[in-house]
Amino acid sequence: MATKAQQHIAIIGGGPGGLMLALVLQKKGIRSTIYEREISDQNAKRGGSLDIHEDSGQLALREVGLLEQFQAIARYSGQDLRLFDKHGKIHIDNVADDNAPGDRPEIDRGKLCELLLNALEPGCIRYGYKLVEALPLDEGKHELRFDNGHTDIVDLVVGADGAFSRVRPLLTDAVAEYTGISRVDLSIDSTAHPELAAFNSRGSMFALGDNKSISGQLNGDGRIRVGLSFRADRDWLDHCGVAFDQPGEAKQQLLTYFDDWAESLKSYIRCADGAIMTRRIYTLPIGLRWDTQPGVTLIGDAAHLAPPAGDGVNLAMRDAMELALSIVQHKGDLVKAIETYERKMFAYSSGSAQMSYESFNLMLSDDAVTKVKNLLEKFLEGADSSE
Repeated sequence: MATKAQQHIAIIGGGPGGLMLALVLQKKGIRSTIYEREISDQNAKRGGSLDIHEDSGQLALREVGLLEQFQAIARYSGQDLRLFDKHGKIHIDNVADDNAPGDRPEIDRGKLCELLLNALEPGCIRYGYKLVEALPLDEGKHELRFDNGHTDIVDLVVGADGAFSRVRPLLTDAVAEYTGISRVDLSIDSTAHPELAAFNSRGSMFALGDNKSISGQLNGDGRIRVGLSFRADRDWLDHCGVAFDQPGEAKQQLLTYFDDWAESLKSYIRCADGAIMTRRIYTLPIGLRWDTQPGVTLIGDAAHLAPPAGDGVNLAMRDAMELALSIVQHKGDLVKAIETYERKMFAYSSGSAQMSYESFNLMLSDDAVTKVKNLLEKFLEGADSSE
C-alpha cells in the first residue's frame, strides 16, 4: 500500500470545495491534482456574494490558516436583510450591528476562491481538462479520460464537479432533478442608482408574491446581483418568448410578469445593465446515500445538491476539510478514510439539504411573505441569542 504522501489523488472541479480539499491536503503534506474543465479560473462568474458560516466554511478556513485573511476582507454589513411583499411594504428590516458582527459575514465567490488559489502551490490545478469518463481498475484505482486526450491513473478520484457530476455515476444512479423553479439573473451598477442601493440595503433584499420573487444582493464590487424566480415547466425558459439575448427587449418583456408589483421593485429590472443569464434550479434526492466504493467519493453539490439557500459552498468546504482530515487520520487506508468521511457527511448534509429545499420552496409558495417572515424571525432571534 502506498503511503498517504505517495498516493495519487485527483480532484475533479476547481470550485471552492475542490480548492479547499487540495489546500487542506497540501497543509498536511499530501499532494493532489485539481482538474478543472474551464481554461482559466471562472469562479467570479459562477456566483455572487456568499455568507460564510462559522460552523462550516469558517472552520475549513481556520484549518488552512486563512481565517484571519478572510475576516480582514469579509463584509459583516452584508448580513443586512430586508423582506418586502409585492406592493413594496417592508416586513423585515434587519440591520447588521457593525460593532457586534454576526457569524455569517459575506464575501464574493471570486474573492474567496482567489484567497484559496493564492495559497496553493503552483501547478496544483490544471485548466482545460474536462473529464469524459472515469473507469474503475483493480485495487481501487481509476483511469481518468479527458476530452483533450489526457489520461491519468489515480488512487483516489474526488468528484467536486457539481450538479451534473461525471464522477457520481461511479457511486449511484441518482441524477439531479428539476425542482420546478427557474431563475433569471440580472445585474445593476449600484453607484449609478444610489436610490436603489439605499432601498436594497448593504446586504440582501427579497420581495415575494404570486409564486414569484425578486431578490437583490449587493456584492463587494458594488454591483447588485438580481434574481427573478418563477415556478415554471422545465422548458419554460426556452419557450416563454423572452429575448434573453437582447437585454433591452428582454427587460420590457420581464416587466410584464411583474406588472402589478410596486415600482420600487420593478426598478430592479429597469435598472439592470449587461447580459441576462438564465438557469433552472436542480436538486438531488434529499438524504442521498451510497455504499462506499474504493478509490472514489464526492464532495459539495456532486454529493448533496440542494436549492440555493446559503449552505452550498459552506458544506462543500466542510466536506473538503472532513475528507482531507480523514485521509490523514487513516494513514494511507483510503477505503477506511472514505467510509469514515462519507458516514459523517451523510449525517450533517441531509438535514441541511432538507432545510434548503423547504426554505427555497417556501419563498415561492402561497402567502410566502407571511411564511418566510415567520421563518426569518425565528432565525434572527436565534442568532441574537447566540451572540
